[in-house]
Amino acid sequence: MAEALGLTFQQVQKYERGANRISASKLYEIARALQVPIGWFFEGLAGSSEAGEGGRAGDTPFAHSFLTTQEGIDLANLFPKVQRRRVRRRLVDLVRAMVEEEAEGEPAAAG
Repeated sequence: MAEALGLTFQQVQKYERGANRISASKLYEIARALQVPIGWFFEGLAGSSEAGEGGRAGDTPFAHSFLTTQEGIDLANLFPKVQRRRVRRRLVDLVRAMVEEEAEGEPAAAG
């Protein structure tokens, strides 16, 4: 597994033990290496009323639906490369505002 991911054995062990979190882009690489769909990692979560760490109750399966789109994968790969924390925070605020506006019945722009 380590070789397929371009990691050291020790790095993979840290993922296995939960010492390091797995980024969305790394999870995508792991799924490809194991030849399983990303949804495989989230099986059984859809019926849960509580989200895992980092999510909110009712958002499950947030990561699965996010990573099943090309745009989600692109964002997951690019977002960690934004170095400035303040810029990342503003991006999250922008997306949140867009979602809230859409929920209020504003028509979505054609894309």
